[in-house]
Amino acid sequence: MRRLLALRAGKELTAGHVRVAADALGVSERTVWRWLAAAERDESAAAYPGARSLADARFTITPEVRGLLALWKGNVRAVHRELTARAARQSPPANAPSLTTLHRAIRRDLTPGERAGLAGGERAARKHDVFLARPRGSRNQVWETDHMQAPVLVDVDGKARRPWITWFTDCATNAITGVAVTPVHPSRESVLAALRSAVLREDPYGPFGGLPEKVRVDRGKDFLSRTVTAALDLLDVTVEPLPPCTPHLKGTVEGLNRAVEPMLLAALPGYARQPRPGKRPSLPKDEMLLGFEDFTARLLAWTRWWNTEHRPEPLRGRTPLQAWQDDPTPLRDVPAADLWTFTLEDAGTRTLTTRGIRFRKRDYVGPWMTGQAGIQVRIRFMPHHDHRIEVYHAATGRYLGPADLADQATDEQIRAVRRARAARARRLKKDLEASQRERYAAATQPEAPQRLGALTAVQAGAELTQATDTDLSQLSLPDLIPPAAPPADWRTPASLAALTTPGRPTTPLQSRQDSAPAPDDPGGRAAHPTTDQDGDAP
Repeated sequence: MRRLLALRAGKELTAGHVRVAADALGVSERTVWRWLAAAERDESAAAYPGARSLADARFTITPEVRGLLALWKGNVRAVHRELTARAARQSPPANAPSLTTLHRAIRRDLTPGERAGLAGGERAARKHDVFLARPRGSRNQVWETDHMQAPVLVDVDGKARRPWITWFTDCATNAITGVAVTPVHPSRESVLAALRSAVLREDPYGPFGGLPEKVRVDRGKDFLSRTVTAALDLLDVTVEPLPPCTPHLKGTVEGLNRAVEPMLLAALPGYARQPRPGKRPSLPKDEMLLGFEDFTARLLAWTRWWNTEHRPEPLRGRTPLQAWQDDPTPLRDVPAADLWTFTLEDAGTRTLTTRGIRFRKRDYVGPWMTGQAGIQVRIRFMPHHDHRIEVYHAATGRYLGPADLADQATDEQIRAVRRARAARARRLKKDLEASQRERYAAATQPEAPQRLGALTAVQAGAELTQATDTDLSQLSLPDLIPPAAPPADWRTPASLAALTTPGRPTTPLQSRQDSAPAPDDPGGRAAHPTTDQDGDAP
């Protein structure tokens, strides 16, 4: 490089010299010319061509820039405007990096996961992580369970609702061992129903089932409820609660949640995420929705197809049914009657009386109770199914039979009550919204918000007085000081005389009024303005 500088100083440097130097150094001719220009400005650049000097240090991403990227959700142009404005406010003004330099530094200093995380948060950054695959193990070694709200509107008693799906999957064979569908939000009852269908291997549940060794669940309160954990503990099944915000730790059931939408739900009527021309995704007015029964039937048919015909990539060309049958691991079965007992919630012991069993302030009766009054029984019930309970003998644990709700209302009465409740809720909501609605004036300049709504001084005083009187009336104790006793010559009923204070002194004015005869009374008997013609106090 120094030789080239000498030739350039003597005006003997030609393009041939630069071409030879570029071939020897393995760079382009343009790079050599740039190195020569840098060496003329800084003598140290001649010894190390291509190296950056301390005065020409490259721009790097600092914590300040990372904070701006997070603030502006990854908008590089907005970050560049912020850096330029900050540099201009410094004294003396500093040089801000160019937009191209900022882009180059972000691509060089930040990983794709960091860039995605600064723009979209932890969920976006997780898409760039690398996850290890667990060993598949054997059938019924580990199950995974989860809820999923289907993006499909279904007709449920005349209302469009999005049902919820609860299912259990086997991690070794990718088989759906159990599924339950709920029209509204799921509960522990949904988990217990799906668990029973997963454990049973009788028709129509198919060959999949038995008791697993472990079940992975998230931190949902339904899966960690006392009823579900007690049932799994009685069945000798280990529950493994996963840390929060770690869906990758139950990838089998999460993959099933992602697969069911494009493979089944997207083709159903009422699909809520269907793009509509000219507007946001919505439901056309003329589209007929599936009934809840039809939706459940189609989901169960798809579940059978998934287990018997679908060939997931991890199974290497086999169906879940083939993988299940090829696995020689022995299964642990539970009789249906015992399974039903284990998956019910315990409500303690009661005494069977002549009116039946009292539970939650209601009576339950059954035909088997004849001649059984007086015994101690234990109650078990399915959550939210309060129309029937299961009764067991408290001492021996023997199953006695079911008990149904006595004097149960008819379906028409229940529908009428629900309509009345809905109307009352709508009316109350409307009243609350009207009382809490506030209007503010639109502002075109920076100023404090101006609340709209005018009141006169008389209206404000009347409303405050009414509120004060209401508050005082709520604090009053009318029975604390009983009223004074009436005069002795009054004929007061005994029921009212017992509520008065005897012997309370009267004022002189009251004494004169009581002793003076009324002018219209011919007998001179003392009259009281509040007495009637018979002399009785009102």
